[in-house]
Amino acid sequence: MNDTNLVLGGKEFSSRLIVGTGKYATNELMREAHEAAGAQIVTVAVRRVSLPGHGDSILDHIDTSRYTLLPNTAGCYTADEAVRTAYLAREAGLGDMVKLEVIGDSRTLFPDTVGLLEATRTLAREGFVVMPYTNDDPVTARRLEDAGAACVMPLGAPIGSGLGIRNPYNVKIILESVSVPVIVDAGVGTASDAAIAMELGCDGVLMNTAIAGARDPVAMARAMRLAVEAGRLASRAGRIGKRLYATASSPLEGVPDWTS
Repeated sequence: MNDTNLVLGGKEFSSRLIVGTGKYATNELMREAHEAAGAQIVTVAVRRVSLPGHGDSILDHIDTSRYTLLPNTAGCYTADEAVRTAYLAREAGLGDMVKLEVIGDSRTLFPDTVGLLEATRTLAREGFVVMPYTNDDPVTARRLEDAGAACVMPLGAPIGSGLGIRNPYNVKIILESVSVPVIVDAGVGTASDAAIAMELGCDGVLMNTAIAGARDPVAMARAMRLAVEAGRLASRAGRIGKRLYATASSPLEGVPDWTS
Protein backbone atom coordinates (compact mmCIF):
# COMPACT_ATOMS: atom_id res chain seq x y z
CA MET A 1 0.00 0.00 0.00
CA ASN A 2 1.59 3.27 -1.11
CA ASP A 3 1.58 6.15 1.34
CA THR A 4 2.36 9.85 1.20
CA ASN A 5 4.81 11.73 3.41
CA LEU A 6 3.92 14.16 6.16
CA VAL A 7 4.21 17.67 4.74
CA LEU A 8 4.88 20.64 7.03
CA GLY A 9 5.83 24.04 5.70
CA GLY A 10 6.55 22.60 2.28
CA LYS A 11 8.99 19.99 3.64
CA GLU A 12 8.29 16.26 3.46
CA PHE A 13 8.96 13.80 6.25
CA SER A 14 8.64 10.04 5.96
CA SER A 15 8.52 9.60 9.74
CA ARG A 16 5.32 10.61 11.49
CA LEU A 17 6.80 10.41 14.99
CA ILE A 18 8.17 13.66 16.45
CA VAL A 19 10.24 13.38 19.62
CA GLY A 20 11.58 15.70 22.29
CA THR A 21 14.88 16.24 24.04
CA GLY A 22 13.99 16.78 27.70
CA LYS A 23 14.24 14.53 30.77
CA TYR A 24 16.84 12.07 29.45
CA ALA A 25 19.42 10.83 31.95
CA THR A 26 22.27 11.52 29.52
CA ASN A 27 22.70 13.07 26.12
CA GLU A 28 24.03 9.76 24.80
CA LEU A 29 20.79 8.05 25.84
CA MET A 30 18.84 10.80 24.08
CA ARG A 31 20.78 10.22 20.86
CA GLU A 32 20.17 6.47 21.03
CA ALA A 33 16.45 7.00 21.61
CA HIS A 34 16.20 9.39 18.66
CA GLU A 35 17.88 6.79 16.47
CA ALA A 36 15.55 4.02 17.66
CA ALA A 37 12.49 6.22 17.12
CA GLY A 38 13.38 6.83 13.49
CA ALA A 39 12.27 10.42 13.97
CA GLN A 40 13.19 13.20 11.56
CA ILE A 41 11.90 16.14 13.64
CA VAL A 42 13.21 16.84 17.15
CA THR A 43 11.78 19.46 19.49
CA VAL A 44 13.90 21.71 21.70
CA ALA A 45 12.64 24.15 24.34
CA VAL A 46 14.20 27.48 23.40
CA ARG A 47 13.98 28.94 26.90
CA ARG A 48 15.56 25.92 28.57
CA VAL A 49 18.67 25.28 26.47
CA SER A 50 21.96 27.04 25.93
CA LEU A 51 22.75 27.99 22.38
CA PRO A 52 25.64 26.21 20.65
CA GLY A 53 29.01 27.61 21.69
CA HIS A 54 27.71 28.77 25.09
CA GLY A 55 28.73 25.92 27.37
CA ASP A 56 27.37 22.38 27.11
CA SER A 57 24.26 22.71 24.96
CA ILE A 58 21.82 19.95 24.12
CA LEU A 59 21.98 21.27 20.58
CA ASP A 60 25.60 20.08 20.40
CA HIS A 61 24.28 16.53 20.71
CA ILE A 62 21.76 16.67 17.84
CA ASP A 63 22.93 15.98 14.30
CA THR A 64 21.16 18.73 12.37
CA SER A 65 22.15 17.10 9.08
CA ARG A 66 19.81 14.24 10.04
CA TYR A 67 17.17 15.94 12.16
CA THR A 68 15.03 19.00 11.58
CA LEU A 69 14.94 21.11 14.72
CA LEU A 70 11.55 22.18 16.00
CA PRO A 71 12.07 24.90 18.61
CA ASN A 72 9.17 25.25 20.99
CA THR A 73 7.95 28.08 23.16
CA ALA A 74 7.48 25.97 26.31
CA GLY A 75 7.15 28.06 29.44
CA CYS A 76 5.49 31.03 27.71
CA TYR A 77 2.29 32.29 29.31
CA THR A 78 1.45 35.16 26.98
CA ALA A 79 1.29 35.62 23.23
CA ASP A 80 4.00 38.29 23.40
CA GLU A 81 6.36 35.94 25.26
CA ALA A 82 5.78 33.18 22.75
CA VAL A 83 6.31 35.47 19.75
CA ARG A 84 9.56 36.86 21.20
CA THR A 85 10.79 33.33 21.90
CA ALA A 86 10.03 32.25 18.33
CA TYR A 87 11.95 35.25 16.98
CA LEU A 88 14.88 34.38 19.26
CA ALA A 89 14.94 30.84 17.89
CA ARG A 90 14.95 32.06 14.31
CA GLU A 91 17.69 34.61 14.96
CA ALA A 92 19.76 31.86 16.59
CA GLY A 93 19.56 29.84 13.39
CA LEU A 94 17.03 27.25 14.55
CA GLY A 95 14.78 27.79 11.54
CA ASP A 96 11.27 28.95 10.80
CA MET A 97 9.36 25.98 12.17
CA VAL A 98 8.03 26.53 15.68
CA LYS A 99 5.98 24.45 18.05
CA LEU A 100 3.84 27.18 19.54
CA GLU A 101 2.83 26.90 23.18
CA VAL A 102 0.96 29.60 25.08
CA ILE A 103 0.14 28.12 28.47
CA GLY A 104 -2.95 29.28 30.32
CA ASP A 105 -2.65 27.36 33.57
CA SER A 106 0.51 26.31 35.45
CA ARG A 107 -1.11 23.30 37.12
CA THR A 108 -2.66 21.58 34.10
CA LEU A 109 -0.47 23.22 31.42
CA PHE A 110 -3.59 23.58 29.31
CA PRO A 111 -3.21 26.14 26.50
CA ASP A 112 -4.50 29.70 26.55
CA THR A 113 -6.45 29.49 23.30
CA VAL A 114 -6.98 33.25 23.02
CA GLY A 115 -3.26 33.93 23.30
CA LEU A 116 -2.51 30.97 21.06
CA LEU A 117 -4.67 32.34 18.25
CA GLU A 118 -3.10 35.79 18.60
CA ALA A 119 0.44 34.40 18.47
CA THR A 120 -0.41 32.11 15.54
CA ARG A 121 -1.68 35.02 13.47
CA THR A 122 1.42 37.09 14.22
CA LEU A 123 3.96 34.36 13.52
CA ALA A 124 2.22 33.03 10.40
CA ARG A 125 2.15 36.58 9.03
CA GLU A 126 5.92 36.79 9.65
CA GLY A 127 6.66 33.63 7.67
CA PHE A 128 6.93 31.06 10.47
CA VAL A 129 5.70 27.49 10.04
CA VAL A 130 3.43 27.50 13.08
CA MET A 131 2.58 24.22 14.79
CA PRO A 132 0.32 25.14 17.72
CA TYR A 133 -0.22 22.95 20.79
CA THR A 134 -3.92 23.29 21.54
CA ASN A 135 -6.80 21.69 23.39
CA ASP A 136 -8.99 19.06 21.74
CA ASP A 137 -11.66 21.54 20.67
CA PRO A 138 -12.68 21.38 16.99
CA VAL A 139 -13.72 25.04 16.93
CA THR A 140 -10.32 26.19 18.17
CA ALA A 141 -8.62 23.88 15.68
CA ARG A 142 -10.56 25.41 12.80
CA ARG A 143 -9.73 28.95 13.97
CA LEU A 144 -6.04 28.06 14.22
CA GLU A 145 -6.11 26.85 10.63
CA ASP A 146 -7.79 30.10 9.59
CA ALA A 147 -5.08 32.00 11.48
CA GLY A 148 -2.39 30.38 9.34
CA ALA A 149 -1.29 27.32 11.33
CA ALA A 150 0.62 24.72 9.28
CA CYS A 151 -0.99 21.99 11.38
CA VAL A 152 -2.94 21.66 14.61
CA MET A 153 -1.64 19.67 17.57
CA PRO A 154 -4.45 18.80 20.00
CA LEU A 155 -3.49 17.30 23.33
CA GLY A 156 -4.42 13.68 23.95
CA ALA A 157 -4.26 14.34 27.70
CA PRO A 158 -2.36 16.78 29.96
CA ILE A 159 1.37 17.11 29.21
CA GLY A 160 3.40 14.33 30.80
CA SER A 161 0.34 12.59 32.25
CA GLY A 162 0.62 9.38 30.23
CA LEU A 163 -3.17 9.04 30.23
CA GLY A 164 -3.46 8.39 26.51
CA ILE A 165 -6.19 9.72 24.21
CA ARG A 166 -8.95 10.84 26.60
CA ASN A 167 -11.36 12.22 23.99
CA PRO A 168 -11.00 10.21 20.78
CA TYR A 169 -14.32 11.48 19.45
CA ASN A 170 -13.15 15.09 19.74
CA VAL A 171 -10.02 14.16 17.81
CA LYS A 172 -12.15 12.55 15.08
CA ILE A 173 -14.25 15.72 14.80
CA ILE A 174 -11.07 17.81 14.55
CA LEU A 175 -9.93 15.57 11.70
CA GLU A 176 -13.20 16.29 9.91
CA SER A 177 -13.02 20.03 10.66
CA VAL A 178 -9.60 21.02 9.31
CA SER A 179 -7.63 20.40 6.13
CA VAL A 180 -4.16 20.83 7.67
CA PRO A 181 -2.34 17.89 9.32
CA VAL A 182 -3.48 16.86 12.80
CA ILE A 183 -0.70 15.75 15.17
CA VAL A 184 -1.53 14.51 18.66
CA ASP A 185 0.72 16.28 21.15
CA ALA A 186 0.90 15.41 24.87
CA GLY A 187 -0.52 12.65 27.02
CA VAL A 188 0.85 9.57 25.26
CA GLY A 189 2.02 6.99 27.79
CA THR A 190 2.78 3.84 25.86
CA ALA A 191 2.82 2.38 22.37
CA SER A 192 -0.88 1.55 22.24
CA ASP A 193 -1.71 5.24 22.79
CA ALA A 194 0.35 6.19 19.76
CA ALA A 195 -1.28 3.45 17.68
CA ILE A 196 -4.76 4.66 18.69
CA ALA A 197 -3.93 8.23 17.64
CA MET A 198 -2.83 7.02 14.23
CA GLU A 199 -5.76 4.60 13.86
CA LEU A 200 -8.09 7.55 14.40
CA GLY A 201 -6.56 9.06 11.27
CA CYS A 202 -4.09 11.52 12.78
CA ASP A 203 -1.12 12.52 10.66
CA GLY A 204 1.47 12.16 13.40
CA VAL A 205 2.26 11.98 17.10
CA LEU A 206 4.59 14.18 19.15
CA MET A 207 5.93 12.90 22.46
CA ASN A 208 8.75 13.30 24.95
CA THR A 209 8.05 12.01 28.46
CA ALA A 210 6.62 8.68 27.29
CA ILE A 211 10.03 7.82 25.84
CA ALA A 212 12.46 9.73 28.08
CA GLY A 213 10.67 8.63 31.26
CA ALA A 214 10.41 4.95 30.36
CA ARG A 215 12.49 2.37 32.22
CA ASP A 216 14.26 1.65 28.91
CA PRO A 217 13.92 4.77 26.72
CA VAL A 218 15.61 3.21 23.69
CA ALA A 219 13.30 0.20 23.70
CA MET A 220 10.26 2.44 24.21
CA ALA A 221 11.38 4.67 21.33
CA ARG A 222 11.46 1.66 19.04
CA ALA A 223 8.04 0.54 20.32
CA MET A 224 6.64 4.00 19.57
CA ARG A 225 8.09 3.91 16.07
CA LEU A 226 6.45 0.56 15.36
CA ALA A 227 3.14 1.70 16.93
CA VAL A 228 2.97 4.83 14.77
CA GLU A 229 3.74 2.82 11.65
CA ALA A 230 1.21 0.10 12.55
CA GLY A 231 -1.50 2.61 13.43
CA ARG A 232 -0.99 4.50 10.18
CA LEU A 233 -1.14 1.30 8.15
CA ALA A 234 -4.26 0.11 9.98
CA SER A 235 -5.98 3.45 9.41
CA ARG A 236 -5.29 3.30 5.69
CA ALA A 237 -6.25 -0.38 5.47
CA GLY A 238 -9.70 0.29 6.96
CA ARG A 239 -10.95 -1.61 9.99
CA ILE A 240 -14.02 -3.82 9.99
CA GLY A 241 -17.25 -2.48 11.41
CA LYS A 242 -18.12 -3.13 15.03
CA ARG A 243 -21.02 -5.52 15.74
CA LEU A 244 -22.78 -6.45 18.95
CA TYR A 245 -22.99 -10.14 18.09
CA ALA A 246 -20.64 -12.70 16.59
CA THR A 247 -20.08 -13.18 12.88
CA ALA A 248 -18.53 -16.49 11.92
CA SER A 249 -15.06 -16.30 10.41
CA SER A 250 -16.01 -19.24 8.17
CA PRO A 251 -19.61 -18.64 7.01
CA LEU A 252 -21.75 -21.76 6.54
CA GLU A 253 -23.93 -20.39 3.75
CA GLY A 254 -23.70 -22.65 0.70
CA VAL A 255 -21.83 -25.41 2.56
CA PRO A 256 -23.42 -28.89 2.07
CA ASP A 257 -24.99 -30.42 5.15
CA TRP A 258 -23.08 -33.70 5.47
CA THR A 259 -25.13 -34.76 8.50
CA SER A 260 -28.34 -35.34 6.55
